Amino acid sequence: MKLSVRGEYALRALLVLALSPEQNVVRIQTISEQQNIPKRFLEQILNDLKAAGIVESRRGVAGGYRLARRPEDITLASVVRHIEGALAPVSCVSERFYEKCSCPDESRCAIRSVMKEVREAVVKIMERVTVAQLSERWSRLQQEPFDPFDFNI
Repeated sequence: MKLSVRGEYALRALLVLALSPEQNVVRIQTISEQQNIPKRFLEQILNDLKAAGIVESRRGVAGGYRLARRPEDITLASVVRHIEGALAPVSCVSERFYEKCSCPDESRCAIRSVMKEVREAVVKIMERVTVAQLSERWSRLQQEPFDPFDFNI
């Protein structure tokens, strides 16, 4: 699984909404500025999340978006599946988006066997982590000292 920019932006927007005190409505401009997401692209993503019942919107001067469900009830897997599709790295191991692969014998394919393990690990984590836990992790990480030299070559 590779998370696209669209998927990353969706998770970042949900993080802002989850961090909003008492699930208040957050203006799209605020999310865009806080997360450095192009406003037009963010509008498309939020409309997609609204269609999935993950967020809801309010129109007007005091309008914006908020989570449609409790953050504890929204898993990262449900969001990513809605935005991206399969969590599997290859379609022949996907349970929800299966497509036959081109290898001669799928049942004895070593690559497929490894990719199935990768999918299972990803699904296990993504199904376990909720938007609430993501926001808790964000808060915890903000407490850590900033290290500008934290990089690998």
